[in-house]
Amino acid sequence: MDISLRLKKLPPYLFAEIDRTKQRLRAEGLDLIDLGIGDPDQPTPQHIIDKLCEAVKDPTNHRYALDQGLWEFRKAISNWYKRRFNVDLDPHREIQPLIGSKEGIAHLPLAFLNAGDIALIPDPGYPPYKSGTILAEGKPYPLPLLPENNFLPELKKIPSSILKKAKILFLNYPNNPTTAISPEDYFKKVIGFAQKNKILICHDAAYSEISFDGYSSPSFLQFKGAKEVGIEFHSLSKTYNMTGWRIGWVCGNRKAVEALGRVKTNIDSGIFQAIQIAGISALEGDQSCVERMKEIYKERRDALIEGLKEIGWEINKPLATFYVWARLPKPYKSSIKFAKLLLENAHIVVTPGIGFGEYGEGFVRFSLTNSIERIKEAMVRMKKVL
Repeated sequence: MDISLRLKKLPPYLFAEIDRTKQRLRAEGLDLIDLGIGDPDQPTPQHIIDKLCEAVKDPTNHRYALDQGLWEFRKAISNWYKRRFNVDLDPHREIQPLIGSKEGIAHLPLAFLNAGDIALIPDPGYPPYKSGTILAEGKPYPLPLLPENNFLPELKKIPSSILKKAKILFLNYPNNPTTAISPEDYFKKVIGFAQKNKILICHDAAYSEISFDGYSSPSFLQFKGAKEVGIEFHSLSKTYNMTGWRIGWVCGNRKAVEALGRVKTNIDSGIFQAIQIAGISALEGDQSCVERMKEIYKERRDALIEGLKEIGWEINKPLATFYVWARLPKPYKSSIKFAKLLLENAHIVVTPGIGFGEYGEGFVRFSLTNSIERIKEAMVRMKKVL
């Protein structure tokens, strides 16, 4: 049998390829230090686990979940957005729970792109922006994220011929993989750009709660006119160490939220209700767990940056996310070859920048989701190799 053309157009999924390599090397008995994929190593906070265990025992939660999600969960999201960003969201029409934000991001192009329509995609960027567009038979148009522009897309450089066919623009701040943050003025410019060109803004805010040194990330939706042109994706994965639970949401423009909800109605049957109830506990419970994680990531960030400086890398400390985006040291030019060098000779896993797009070449991404002891050990190994 032959697979579809759209599936053939997909690039290999970066993290799946890395995971296969890790499994093979571990099977060979190698002691790998994994600074690759961004999967929190700390457990989900206990009060969230306790709420799940309680909810799982209730038979009423064993049936199909509502496609739109529990009212109580949507209300908890609305209350959290009001407390955190002073953004008002209607739980009835402006919030759609998702089986993780990745699912919603990948499905959104099905709601808005016809064959040949264009999605504007940050490059380097989270792979599902591109793959979701391809699966919807749309065309991804890369927007370079360059150091000289503070890793912000230069919207003025997009050709008018592209803008005529563009339907959606993906943004992601704090940014994965570059760790960049967006100034508030930039978000305001994006809103004007979207209004002028009739483009839907899709902002991925998965890392908004992981920040350091006094920085606090804004929501795209808190700016005037944002809900008229945009939506925001969010998740409990990174904030509460719940990556495996698969729970997130999209919120904002009610027409866009409703359209994605229609796609989901035809594809899935919602999030297990017990997980939604645990999600309410995450959003409404004690938030000291979030502050503790930020302190842990900050200590790891500082240890990694200090270790890289001793090797000869000059890297600014990121203000957000649990990553460090590092330009390759001289004379290295290929991120894949450099990552392979570290893997084979130092048994360290890092993510090659090219895996996030053409403009990620020349960089590697380090993840802070490993203990400070292992990070320091990785720096010792790397120093020997480099």
